[in-house]
Amino acid sequence: MVAEKKMAPIVSVKVMSFNIAHGLGMDGTVDLEKTASVIEDSCAGIIALQEVDRHFSARSSFVDQVDWLSRRLGMHAAFGATLDLEPEAPDMPRPQYGNAILSKYPIKYFENHLLRQVITPIGHNEQRGILKAVIEVKGSYISVYNTHLAFKDEELEVSINELLDIAGNDRFPRIIAGDFNAAPDHIQMKKMKKEFSDVFLKMKRGDAYTYPASYKNEAAGELLKPVTRIDYIFMDDEFDVAQTAVMDTAVSDHLPILADLIVMKTKKLTEQPTVSELQKA
Repeated sequence: MVAEKKMAPIVSVKVMSFNIAHGLGMDGTVDLEKTASVIEDSCAGIIALQEVDRHFSARSSFVDQVDWLSRRLGMHAAFGATLDLEPEAPDMPRPQYGNAILSKYPIKYFENHLLRQVITPIGHNEQRGILKAVIEVKGSYISVYNTHLAFKDEELEVSINELLDIAGNDRFPRIIAGDFNAAPDHIQMKKMKKEFSDVFLKMKRGDAYTYPASYKNEAAGELLKPVTRIDYIFMDDEFDVAQTAVMDTAVSDHLPILADLIVMKTKKLTEQPTVSELQKA
């Protein structure tokens, strides 16, 4: 059993959620340096990324984007594959695609949960998952869940139930971030908001649209603007939110979102949790 003592000093952390579309910008080019620059400019300490490639295919030049971004930004990294394919040759790395968490703070433990698929005859049947990381921020521990859910109603319902179940029993303050592929008035998002606070609604910014990213196509004379919000950061009642923002950029088809969070109720641990205790968090 880990001993606990009095309340720790208030801990604040800036969190980002960003579907990077494997670095594919609205101009049709893949440029991971532009993605890294957006993350760097945000000054976020914990970043939840969706649609990240690892040696996946020629579309991203077979780059390990998790390793590349981690090195470029000088951050710790965790990855959870939702697609994990056989390599073309025994000496080649496995092509993978999924969710990643980058952190300025030490990642003490992480695990990947594959969600149950609901196969339908019409629709994109893609494996989905939830990446959980326990992160030590200034002596306090935070659980971060990163996900990218299906837009099919049948599967979204199943996934939300699984997500709430997985995150339901956690000893540390919880943040849930990701691309939910559902607008705020969707019944499943209402279910989420019964258990966790939507940071943008908390700041009375329900109109903080994230999709599609703004882009002016000069050749086609087309101007795209965000029309819906499908990317979210949720927090439990151990947090308060000081500020939120949507970054305007065309480096992906989604806009990155930010939240400055304050841990209100965390207790400082007198001992480092064991791996077993982190697994049970």
